Amino acid sequence: QKYNQGFKTTEYLAASLLDQAWHQLKPDEVRTDTLAFEAEALQKAGVDFPPVPPRYRTTYFSHTFAGGYSAGYYSYLWSEVLDADSVEWFKQHGGLKRENGDHFRETLLSRGGSADAMSLFRNFTGGEPYIAPLLKRRGLDQAAPEKMP
Repeated sequence: QKYNQGFKTTEYLAASLLDQAWHQLKPDEVRTDTLAFEAEALQKAGVDFPPVPPRYRTTYFSHTFAGGYSAGYYSYLWSEVLDADSVEWFKQHGGLKRENGDHFRETLLSRGGSADAMSLFRNFTGGEPYIAPLLKRRGLDQAAPEKMP
């Protein structure tokens, strides 16, 4: 489960950042040289590492411009951050027990779309989303802080 996670995470991030870069362009900035734009965008984001190319390239990455996923590829990774942070909350609060399940249901699940999603997440965990649990899950936690800020 942790094998090759550095590669997988980097290629995932590169594709997400590339998707974002295309959608941050103003209409008068749209580029026709796709490969040059990709190279510049990846370099600017700090993920221009030839041994680890983006998971998808613009020319065949349908999420970028089709199917209602425009600028949303990052959300898959973001949902993993929220998931890992939620699991960590349960671990820090005694695991799967009735009071924790009730708290999860009352502060997050039962609210549906009645409030801002990030506000609901903060109500559940008591803080901002934290990347360290996902890094630990992927075996990339050597550089992660020990405690939440």
